[in-house]
Amino acid sequence: MSQSQAVAQAPSMHEQEWTGLLARIAAGDQPALAEFYDASSAKVFGLAMKILADRTAAEEVTMDVYTQVWRRASTYDAERGTPGSWLMTLAKTRAIDRFRSSYLEQGRQVPLDQAAELPGDVATPEQYSADLERQRLVQEALASLSAEQRQAIALAYYWGLSQSEIADRLKLPLGTVKTRMRLGMIRLREVLAPHGEGLRS
Repeated sequence: MSQSQAVAQAPSMHEQEWTGLLARIAAGDQPALAEFYDASSAKVFGLAMKILADRTAAEEVTMDVYTQVWRRASTYDAERGTPGSWLMTLAKTRAIDRFRSSYLEQGRQVPLDQAAELPGDVATPEQYSADLERQRLVQEALASLSAEQRQAIALAYYWGLSQSEIADRLKLPLGTVKTRMRLGMIRLREVLAPHGEGLRS
């Protein structure tokens, strides 16, 4: 094998890093999950958005995927593919399941290959651009939080968990969860206030 072929077949730097993160997640390392989310969630959200054409549903699927990552990181097998391909398989499966269940609940049978033709929740290009800008601002604001604050807020706002439920899930004192969320929300409001972005209290 030539040197160029060996380089081509070697995993990329970020895939090597992701392999290490998955090993840490499998061992119960919560900061590793937050780091993995920060590094890869844009791709997961993009795929979910392409399939679902609905931002809220795509956000929910994205959080669902990382819950699966937390629970199933130990099942990742490097011999069967890269961490990225494993993650995107999870994302595709969850998004398709969400797509099918959404339309079955409405009594509609729509083939998946017609998903791209279905109207989304954005009426005009101007609204779509505004939503993208808002999403960018919120992502930047979330990036300014600590991993612990970001995790607690995500569980509350994307999963609808109460502070007590978050404390149970993370095995933390309720007071710690309340403090993380309070400080995180204060920081988010500070960052988003100049842009006129409000947050649910």
